[in-house]
Amino acid sequence: MEKDDIGFEVKRLDNEIHSYVALTRAAMGAGELTMMHSWIIGYLYANREREIFQKDIEANFSIARSTATGILQLMEKKGYIRREPVAYDARLKRVMLTEKGEELQQNTMKAIRNLEQKMRSGISPDDMDTFFRVIRTIRSNVENCHKETDRRRD
Repeated sequence: MEKDDIGFEVKRLDNEIHSYVALTRAAMGAGELTMMHSWIIGYLYANREREIFQKDIEANFSIARSTATGILQLMEKKGYIRREPVAYDARLKRVMLTEKGEELQQNTMKAIRNLEQKMRSGISPDDMDTFFRVIRTIRSNVENCHKETDRRRD
């Protein structure tokens, strides 16, 4: 491994961020939640003005019905969501955050903003612009590698 290996440094940063998020969730009393639970809570929070059903969660996160059922049952048992029948179709149940789920999401967003601010500490706006330009170019380069590999398999 080279001293300045991009993949290694990105993975190390990813590990540090995930560790921070895990510690923060644990401090909020939500240490039992997985990243998928957190993503679903975020999705429900962002779409709280819409009716969201299990099929929407399945489609949005590309998960099977059985997987979604298990996840939602656990989240309901833990008190983060509730499912309510809708008046126009007794077979459908709207998935909604409870007050506990909304509070968790608000605290999570606050923690993410705090982490983002700390990560940017001591970095000039010009350096941030350069960082984002470079990271997007790296991502594009990797996406192109995927496309080349896919073409070779065809």
